[in-house]
Amino acid sequence: MSAHGHSPTSSPEVFPVVLPDVYPDTFTDADVALVYDVENPWDRVGFPQDRFFSDLVAAAGSVLDVGCGTGSMLHVARDEGHAGRLVGIDPDPAMLARARRRTDVEWLAGTAADLAHDGEFELATMASNAFQCLVTDDDLRASLAAIRRALRPGGAFVFGTRHLQARAWEAWNPANAGNLDLPDGRQIRGWHEVEKVDGALVTFSETVARPDGTPLRVDRTTLRFHTPGTLNPFLLAAGFAVEHQFGDWNRGRLGAGSREIVTIARAG
Repeated sequence: MSAHGHSPTSSPEVFPVVLPDVYPDTFTDADVALVYDVENPWDRVGFPQDRFFSDLVAAAGSVLDVGCGTGSMLHVARDEGHAGRLVGIDPDPAMLARARRRTDVEWLAGTAADLAHDGEFELATMASNAFQCLVTDDDLRASLAAIRRALRPGGAFVFGTRHLQARAWEAWNPANAGNLDLPDGRQIRGWHEVEKVDGALVTFSETVARPDGTPLRVDRTTLRFHTPGTLNPFLLAAGFAVEHQFGDWNRGRLGAGSREIVTIARAG
């Protein structure tokens, strides 16, 4: 991760431009978490993915949200009257800081592989394609084993991942840059740019800039894409049985045109 901005010069002949305080030279981790919430409000009416997860969460007495981010799914579950145990885990301190604004949910710092629970949950979830952050085979094995241990026998692990065949990354380019208004009055411009495609691994940068395009921050991420043929052996080896796989969040058939792999797996 790197941050970009203007640095003042010490030359007496050149005067630094004084930028308004509303546009500081850095864009912090807390800013990134704020942007995530602004761009991704949890909306079961407007977004089929959110409805898919919210319906499952509402029906489960105990829920573990792996890669919970800012916690919006569990926040909404409480707002809608969920009275059972809700636990969210995420490795990003800034995301968790926003999640922890609500204190009637358990929040844990860590990755999926860090989970130490044993048979405590009816449902485990990974929303927003967080599953794709499990890049290596070792990451997948350790994470799935820990999630399986955390579930009761017969408990469900539900997650989505972009299907490799859809090549979603081809739309991640600066031509699709867009502006976003933040609650504090700032407007930012953001875009993605793919840097490397290595089989199922895609490395890309995400740039946050001022409206004039001056970069404030560049983050780099590698995601792993799957097909059912690459995904399901990891699930089976971890002790899961694949109950359903859909091609979209409306429970459409998984097939040659699917852009998603939406999986419901049961702990054996």
